Amino acid sequence: MTAIYLIGLREGLEITLVVSILVAFLVKSDRRHLLKWVWSGVALAALISIGFTTLLEIGAAELSFEQQELFEAIASFVAVIFVTWMIFWMRRMARRMAAELRGKLEEAIQVGSFAVAGMAFLAVIREGLETSILFYAAAQGAKDTAEPLVGISLGLLTAVVLGWLLYASAVRINLTKFFMWTGALLVLVAAGIFKYGVHDLQEAGIVPGLNTYAYDLSTAFPPDSWYAELLRGMFNFTPQPSVLETVAWAGYGIPVLVLFLLPLLRRQPKTDAPPAAEPASTNA
Repeated sequence: MTAIYLIGLREGLEITLVVSILVAFLVKSDRRHLLKWVWSGVALAALISIGFTTLLEIGAAELSFEQQELFEAIASFVAVIFVTWMIFWMRRMARRMAAELRGKLEEAIQVGSFAVAGMAFLAVIREGLETSILFYAAAQGAKDTAEPLVGISLGLLTAVVLGWLLYASAVRINLTKFFMWTGALLVLVAAGIFKYGVHDLQEAGIVPGLNTYAYDLSTAFPPDSWYAELLRGMFNFTPQPSVLETVAWAGYGIPVLVLFLLPLLRRQPKTDAPPAAEPASTNA
């Protein structure tokens, strides 16, 4: 549930930021009559995203065991692609997103009301579909079917509250740093989803090595312990993974995390300059 909460928080905050920027622009420019079109576009995007998630669940339920495992593997890999693209895109766009959105909305206003609704729809639907795929992929490892729903609901609710507080200027956070560190955590979450996808391929019999274990930490991390459950929910940690699962987790997680944090690692801390030498005194 922790991983799904983080997905809901991260994706939800992006959506609420987009919506709050659009709403604030219309309010400040005295165009409140266009707000209903923004909310119409947002509502339509939300309904389509929820419907897409439902279709994923219904479609997977009609498949055989091998087909379902293959479907879940594909969904996992698609989710990894989405989350990887999203965190790098957001790291680059966090500082200039507001200016670009305001510019696009101004262009849409010149076209007409439906263009405003369409602009709001397109701004939200991408995040909504990403959230649907990420939610479906991350929820496959949950033992309790209610946990994913609780996690995503709490994450989205937290995002809505943060978005409203930011809009009302009640709180101010450094969004660049927020997206940097939550992005780093999501890299580890994505590594776990990628590992789960490889496990699904092994379960489906497409990839060998299901019973060839890399290590066995079952004694130190009993599957029913709270800390093993926390690690499993957050990073898809399993105490007895196969060799290929371990290679997949490390092969994705380590290089992507390094590339994502590279701009931060390149920043050298400023050091105080040595004091300038005092000129030698001269005798009059």
